[in-house]
Amino acid sequence: MWRSCLRLRDGGRRLLDRAPGGRTASVGPGLSPQSPARAYAPPTERKRFYQNVSITQSEGGFEINLDHRKLKTPQAKLFTVPSEALAIAVATEWDSQQDTIKFYTMHLTTLCNTSLDNPTQRNKDQLIRATVKFLDTDTICYRVEEPETLVELQKNEWDPIIEWAEKRYGVDIGSSTSIMGPSIPAKTREVLVSHLASYNMWALQGIEFVVTQLKSMVLTLGLIDLRLTVEQAVLLSRLEEEYQIQKWGNIEWAHDYELQELRARTAAGTLFVHLCSESTTVKHKLLQE
Repeated sequence: MWRSCLRLRDGGRRLLDRAPGGRTASVGPGLSPQSPARAYAPPTERKRFYQNVSITQSEGGFEINLDHRKLKTPQAKLFTVPSEALAIAVATEWDSQQDTIKFYTMHLTTLCNTSLDNPTQRNKDQLIRATVKFLDTDTICYRVEEPETLVELQKNEWDPIIEWAEKRYGVDIGSSTSIMGPSIPAKTREVLVSHLASYNMWALQGIEFVVTQLKSMVLTLGLIDLRLTVEQAVLLSRLEEEYQIQKWGNIEWAHDYELQELRARTAAGTLFVHLCSESTTVKHKLLQE
């Protein structure tokens, strides 16, 4: 998935020009924390106030420039990201805005702001344990007892993913029809905590973001490990809802909008994780398919 962003290199390379001047006016979106916040909640819209977007490499990483002004976070910190690929992706978000800046579509920018400002002031250990806690309410671990068609659908679609995760990480997860959910062994939590510890803080912010979208840590692991595509992970997270829609119908435009929004947020979060886990700069060569 990260290759999709890196293909922006040819178009994005032109962004890698040092912006003249050193103006640092706070031009980042006026984001405000959710309550209680895990990430910033972007405002709605604002009239576009810049013409050109560029990237500047500095000692701290890569900065985003809107005309001659440096982008800043909601807490007025210099917006600096750790990799060129991520900078290109964020710059593309800003460059693709039309007459109106639609902040709610700029998921990568929001994730970067959250990583830079850390509005909830959590350290790495707290972030990891908060993510692992989602296992207690993991969507695909909760099963219905009826109707039989839905029971069979959950078994056929969810069991293979749980079995993959158990084999991949050498853990026991299981499923349950109890309202209390499955009993997750302490050893499973320890293994997953250790696995998440291998990621940096930026990537962990992205992982938690995806988990909250899918309401499933197991599906998120499958997505990050490329066992699932974004479309597959989203569909699996909505399995019961899709079943009900097939049975009773739906308000088409509302369903389509919600589905596309969930795919967009999940894709952005997954891309963010990979871009925060890759090398700092884009290699200067053509990418081979």
